[in-house]
Formats: sequence, C-alpha cells, structure tokens
Amino acid sequence: MFDLDNTLHDALLHIFPRINQAITAYVMTHVGVDEAAANSLREQYWRRYGATLRGMVRHHGADPGHFLRHTHPVAELAGMVVATRGLRAALERVPGRKVIFSNAPSAYIHAVLNILGVTDLFDGVFSIEHARYWPKPYPHGFYRLFRHYRLAPRRCVMVEDSLDNLRTARRLGMKTVWVGPAGRRPAGVDAAVSSVLGLPRVLHKLK
Repeated sequence: MFDLDNTLHDALLHIFPRINQAITAYVMTHVGVDEAAANSLREQYWRRYGATLRGMVRHHGADPGHFLRHTHPVAELAGMVVATRGLRAALERVPGRKVIFSNAPSAYIHAVLNILGVTDLFDGVFSIEHARYWPKPYPHGFYRLFRHYRLAPRRCVMVEDSLDNLRTARRLGMKTVWVGPAGRRPAGVDAAVSSVLGLPRVLHKLK
C-alpha cells in the first residue's frame, strides 16, 4: 500500500498550501465565519477527527463530495505536482500488487498519478470515498481496504510519510516503511527511507 502526497511526490511546495487555502475559504463560506475563526475550526477538527472534512460533515451538515470537489484543485494540478525523477523505475522494482491508500478524493488521486506517469503501475486506488470518509489513521478505512481487495494485513506493507498512519498499520499487522528525513528510523516502523526511490533497497527488511 502506498500513500500519495509526500510519499510519491512533494505536496508541500505547491499543493498543500493551495488545498489549505481552499479549505479555509470553504469553511468561511459554509459556516459563515471570518478567516481567523475558520482556521481555528480547521485546527480543532483536524485534532479531533484527523481531517477537517469529518468535522464539517458532523457539525455543519456539509456534503462530503461537495467539500472534496471544492477543496482539491484537480484542474490546477498540472502546474503544481513536484515529480521525483526515477519514480517509475523505483516502483517497477517493487514486486507484488500495488494500491494507493490516501485520504485524498479519487479524482485528485487519479489526476496526480496521471501527471506522475505511473497510473498503470497500480492495481487499485482506495480513496477517502472508499473509506466512507474515515481518514487515516482511523482503522476503519484500513479494514474496508482489506475486505475490498481480500488482503491479509500480515502480507501487506504500508509506505507512508505519516507516523500516525504507520502506527495504525503496524497495530493491524502490516509491515511499515516510513518516508521521512534521512538518517533516522523511528521506533515502531520496519524500515525508513528518505525518498520512495530508496524502497527497493529496504525490501529485505520487510520479509
């Protein structure tokens, strides 16, 4: 299983600032508050639910599909995705079925994969819609993913930049690879790489 943002590409430079801006604007419009209050709500819901989306649905009656369409700039992505040279070659060296498991919406995931030129290397995409809007690190989406693809957790590997998400994966029996700063392997993960390009070199640790 592969996360998408900040795992297969760098979303920090352009995409996340744009999404954050769009979410704040959405909260301002939907709830009828100013920018400071919208940002406060975003932070509150992120801490409590793991995603602003769940708070907006639960407390303000937002339609999740409408929220996702208006906060993920699919039409703008071509000029925003920061691709990593050699990504396709690295993924081709990783055996087994590959599935994207992301808190992002399906249309956004497919658009990013197309821009990266690696769509055909993945056997499936499991988005926030497929998880019934339960974001990682909640286990609900993991369980739905296992059932959908008929997977045994002990035979799966989660490649991800979020340690919270990896901790859930490990509790459920998956092997874990953290994509993070070079030179450290946090407790509770099976392997760490500074870039997904290093994944083929740590496969022996995941057997």
